[in-house]
Amino acid sequence: MILVTGANGNVGRELVRTLVAKGVAVRALVRPTGTEAQPLPAGVHAVAGDLNDPAGLDPALKSADGLFLLPGYADMPGILGRARKAGVKHVVQLSGMSADGPDTDNAITRYMAESERAVRDCGIAWTIVRPAAFMTNAFRWLPQLRAGDVLRLPFAHVRTATIDPADIAEVAALALVTRHHEGRTYPVSGPQSLTPADQVAILGRALGRNLRFEAQPDDEARTEMSKSTPAQYVDAFFRFYVDGTLDESKVLPTVQAVTGRPPRTFAQWAADHVSEFS
Repeated sequence: MILVTGANGNVGRELVRTLVAKGVAVRALVRPTGTEAQPLPAGVHAVAGDLNDPAGLDPALKSADGLFLLPGYADMPGILGRARKAGVKHVVQLSGMSADGPDTDNAITRYMAESERAVRDCGIAWTIVRPAAFMTNAFRWLPQLRAGDVLRLPFAHVRTATIDPADIAEVAALALVTRHHEGRTYPVSGPQSLTPADQVAILGRALGRNLRFEAQPDDEARTEMSKSTPAQYVDAFFRFYVDGTLDESKVLPTVQAVTGRPPRTFAQWAADHVSEFS
């Protein structure tokens, strides 16, 4: 039995599907309210729990052999201690490419690094997966797409080898079901290094729309991001992408090496999600 936290998130949702397709028993950690953004696949058992409350995770962890764990919670050692006590044998920790960076004052870098440290010290076999930016970040453009064909986006000069969360999930699934991935850290990327303008052009072709990219000035972007994002995370993104402390542009061989197939392109992802942009 594999317990998947964040089972309705970008990676967790894909991981649940991937594990079910492999014939693996899956349990999904859901919010205590019991409300789910999307229905879970048939046969997946949902258990209410909150990663902010490690003491309440015991029912979800019971009889679980493996755990897919999101990063950044206040008591990661507590969560992992509960997992060890429950008999979990392997944890796959989702992290990020900044986790081993030198900018430890960066809020995102700090919580990624602390999460990795906790899993390495927990006494359970572990694998860490560090993805580049998600292709699904393009869903943030939906309000602008509904208003017209102009996408005004920040960090225009930044190239990222964006990755399909389904590829992250495939790497995580193989790590959970085969033992030779224990003790490894996998940085994963997509197959192309793209600017925001590149992504807009590709999405436009998939949608059959003449989309136009406009670079958003940094001060405007900061003001807009601050409306919905805590200040320390806004600062973190600006340090990554304006100050240049994070490089997610490198195309890495990891997905091919682990799964035996190349990672999916942004064009493939966009074509598969046209209906969600309608």
